[in-house]
Amino acid sequence: MRKLLQLQVKLDKHNETCYITTMKPTQPQSLTFSQANAKLVAMAKRLGLTIKSFTLPSGWTCPAAKDCLSKADRTTGKITDGPHTAFRCFAASSESQYKNTRAMVWRNFEAIKNVIHNAWRYKKDQVKAVADLLESMLPKKFDIMRVHVGGDFFSQVYFDAWMEVARRRPEQHFYAYTKSLKFWVARIDSIPSNFALTASYGGKHDALIVEHGLKCAEVVYSEEQADAMGLEIDHDDYHAAFGKENFALLIHGTQPKGSAASQALQELKRRGWNGYSKRKEMEVA
Repeated sequence: MRKLLQLQVKLDKHNETCYITTMKPTQPQSLTFSQANAKLVAMAKRLGLTIKSFTLPSGWTCPAAKDCLSKADRTTGKITDGPHTAFRCFAASSESQYKNTRAMVWRNFEAIKNVIHNAWRYKKDQVKAVADLLESMLPKKFDIMRVHVGGDFFSQVYFDAWMEVARRRPEQHFYAYTKSLKFWVARIDSIPSNFALTASYGGKHDALIVEHGLKCAEVVYSEEQADAMGLEIDHDDYHAAFGKENFALLIHGTQPKGSAASQALQELKRRGWNGYSKRKEMEVA
């Protein structure tokens, strides 16, 4: 029988999370980490470092997404945009197009949900249980870990688990974009120095960015728009991974036909810009 994670779905002034269901696992849980895409590889090559990535189902694990909310159906891959979507999440588009990528991100999500459920069921430390799983499945060799090419921190427990993993691995560097700002703010004084977080504008809690002085990134439709905002464009994720200042990201991915985002992307392509990633599907690390 399916069980609802009651401890994970309650909302309060410090917390919010996705509604998720899970079933008791019948075998040990495993996670799949991926090779980085061309954009991230460019940064790693420039720095002489090795980079890997981890991802979850886009939209389905993004409780605070708004402007970029898009979801690929787990079975069919059909993509659905949210009621306020201004530009489509590029990772959701990838999941929509590639069945193997879609299967991988859902396996990751199910494994983490099952671990949380079992820890709750047997009254064990949920954060430790998830951190143990994440750490045990990390690639053997990497210098930088991009957390969430797709997806986001879907609960406080899950956010805290990644912070714990970073504390256990001080010699390695972790970074993530997030709209789940309430989870970040709840731990703002205890973020490990080797975990760089970037607030992604366009979510439900953008006000927290200014209120708490969070480093942030904003999607722009042109280089001119970035210049007008006084923001540098991050072309290889260095600003996200190691930078201290706010920055911009050029619109990319597949955008809804006829939308302002689509028109802007066509103009960028007309100028000779073809996006970041040449990799057609996520490859296992």
